[in-house]
Amino acid sequence: MTLIKSISGIRGTIGGKVGEGLNPVDTARFTAAYATHIRANKKTDSNKIVVGRDARISGEMVSQLVIGTLLGMGFDVVNIGLATTPTTELAVTMEKAAGGIILTASHNPKQWNALKLLNERGEFLNAKDGEDVLKIAESENFVFADVDDLGKLTDDFTYTQKHIDSVLALKLVDVEAIKKADFTVAVDAVNSVGGIAIPELLDALGVKKVEKLYCDPNGHFPHNPEPLPEHLTEISGLMKKGGIDVGFVVDPDVDRLAIVCEDGSMFGEEYTLVSIADYVLQNTPGNTVSNLSSTRALRDVTNKHGGQYTASAVGEVNVVTAMKATNAVIGGEGNGGVIYPASHYGRDALVGVALFLTHLAKSKMKVSELRKTYPDYFISKNKIELTPSIDVDAILASVKKSYQQYEVNDIDGVKIDFPTGWVHLRKSNTEPIIRIYSEAGTMEQAENFAQAIIDEIKRIANL
Repeated sequence: MTLIKSISGIRGTIGGKVGEGLNPVDTARFTAAYATHIRANKKTDSNKIVVGRDARISGEMVSQLVIGTLLGMGFDVVNIGLATTPTTELAVTMEKAAGGIILTASHNPKQWNALKLLNERGEFLNAKDGEDVLKIAESENFVFADVDDLGKLTDDFTYTQKHIDSVLALKLVDVEAIKKADFTVAVDAVNSVGGIAIPELLDALGVKKVEKLYCDPNGHFPHNPEPLPEHLTEISGLMKKGGIDVGFVVDPDVDRLAIVCEDGSMFGEEYTLVSIADYVLQNTPGNTVSNLSSTRALRDVTNKHGGQYTASAVGEVNVVTAMKATNAVIGGEGNGGVIYPASHYGRDALVGVALFLTHLAKSKMKVSELRKTYPDYFISKNKIELTPSIDVDAILASVKKSYQQYEVNDIDGVKIDFPTGWVHLRKSNTEPIIRIYSEAGTMEQAENFAQAIIDEIKRIANL
């Protein structure tokens, strides 16, 4: 059994002893800590907390625990039921709530669940607020409400439709262009809430021919739910048979979007954001942001349109902070996470689908042809394990000094930008490991970059 407490929430495997898994006791403790934090720090008069969940098998059990605890802390709860992460984020702002909790372990397997914590803007808590919640949970310094002050529960299961309506209202979503293109679309929703939201969105966009794979929201994931190429063999095989224009794959909470070309090849998760940013920048010139481990292609596309690209530390909250600071018109993460401020500051696959289909319709290209319009980069992911006695921070400082003739960014580990690629080193917070991400125009070059850094680390550490 595993229980992981972090500034972004609590996640773990279902069951086990107290403190060893995501069990009822720890779920209630963490929820009470979050409620205590919100009560002390809320910037609104609202007494509401929004709760939404993905379709995990444990979702109903965890939801009842969370809702009951919030009511016991004196908060009114708006239960939106089965809902995507971005739907829940939007519901917080639409309800003018004091915060929200999303019950999802994202791309983790079915035995996992998690509480993801939102502020009154429907955005994830920052590091300072997250630390405060952890401290309160550790001390159990919370006080439950008296009987006359218990919260009230409201069920509102209309938020998926409200989310879809908000997507259709976006200026750059052209429903008529999508209808005219008469696309046939395949969807793999890994038997979670995307199986509800994405087909309903496609119908609203005028897409009449939809091939559904795993769109029954029963929480039984038919394959590894992380939308990586090696997990998407079935939708790829379906596309290879012909007759389908584009395939969309989402993770269980629908904040990540992977695209499959009409020939069954992968568009590339990194290129979801790149292509959508290209379309947005064609129509609303401006700046972009992605994290340090995302493809250089976004920078290239941004420069082409006359904008400024900024790299943030890894993590959605860091991307959002940088987007606000640079007034970015589009941003996100290379894992298929699209953040479009005209909608809201959260990764949103529904927004991604609508913008991509508009882009595809207007381009009058096949998906594979559209992909070829963007620069080719390849990312290699490696790690090096060290002994606990080794000072990882000292190693990163030494690597930074060794490559000081190049552009180096140290806001999150060390990233070295070479003329033909980059290498990003990040240390694990829980293990003596350095993760090494590298990118170049060929996979061989990306792996060579990584190996050179690995050799340098071994030299510094006398391994």
